[in-house]
Amino acid sequence: MSLVIRRISIISAVIILFGGTLTYQMLSGMRRPPVRVTGDFTYPIVDVMEVRSGSATFPILIQGQLIAYDKIDIFSEVTGTLKGSRRPFKVGNRFSKGDVLLELDDEEARLTLLSQKSTFLNTIASLMPDLKVDYPENYARWEQYLDNFKLEASPAPLPEAATEQEKRFIAARNLLNQYYAIKSAESRLNKYKITAPFSGVVTEAMVNPGAVVRAGQKVGELMNNSKYELQATVPLSELHNLSVGQTVTLTTTQVNGNWTGKVKRISDQVDPLSQSVAVFVEVGGQSLREGMYLSGYASSKPIENIIRIPKDLLMNQKAVYVIRDSQLARQEIELVRIHEDTALVRGLDEGTRILSRSFPSAYDGMVVRVKQ
Repeated sequence: MSLVIRRISIISAVIILFGGTLTYQMLSGMRRPPVRVTGDFTYPIVDVMEVRSGSATFPILIQGQLIAYDKIDIFSEVTGTLKGSRRPFKVGNRFSKGDVLLELDDEEARLTLLSQKSTFLNTIASLMPDLKVDYPENYARWEQYLDNFKLEASPAPLPEAATEQEKRFIAARNLLNQYYAIKSAESRLNKYKITAPFSGVVTEAMVNPGAVVRAGQKVGELMNNSKYELQATVPLSELHNLSVGQTVTLTTTQVNGNWTGKVKRISDQVDPLSQSVAVFVEVGGQSLREGMYLSGYASSKPIENIIRIPKDLLMNQKAVYVIRDSQLARQEIELVRIHEDTALVRGLDEGTRILSRSFPSAYDGMVVRVKQ
């Protein structure tokens, strides 16, 4: 019995071994051989550009607040009652250069001036007999001066003395003192009318018709609304790229349009906290108002031997990948400036091929194919 069981076990083991061998051979015959890919298709294809150097400019940010170029406080130099006018001195009213802004009652001053002229005329008349006897050579000129004298007009200059004796004679009669007193009174009379020194708009009015205005009193403020200055600050590191006369294109988010200004002055003083310098840009145009905030850009001075490349090609802002013998090679560069998506660099030879687009998986020594 045991012999039969042993034979059955041996036969079963042989059958299982034979079946396993046969199954392995069948499965091996069904497996497809691996497909080999040729070398050309394993390398990434990249876009390249050739380096070309030249001159370049970059924009310098200019931003600040508008201030009026001409803006003055108006004071009265004389005392008098303010008279009314067809165009009242009120905020928002515009005046042209030379227009009367304010007029004070000058009747008392005018009458005083006429009294001085009358006294002056009487003095000359009283001197005529002595002039005719002592200085006959100059008598005709004094007589003509007396005939042409008008109380309503400004007196003409006195006739020039022919001799030193005549000069002393005129001075002794106090004639010169009276003449210059009249001139002073005429100048003071003109101050009863305050005229606009430039065309502008009233931005502050502090008196009304009928009020008594005192000498030295502030009566208002006048601003030239056609000419402004933008007071901006520029970092000290950018100052060497900016100069007087450069144009600036300005805009604001509050009003549609743009304006072209010109750099007029650059301060010599540096702000110790921000390390910036004040720059003044002259600008004018419609829709501008004092206090508006404007921003824009001025073109820098041309920079020679500079190369423009996309900013994304920079590695830590100090290197780029160049193509050498179908391989990527890290090349150190000098970064001059970055603006938006463009970098201005130096340190690459003319005609050097570099990547034109960033390649995230790139590494030094990677073999690549250049796209034709």
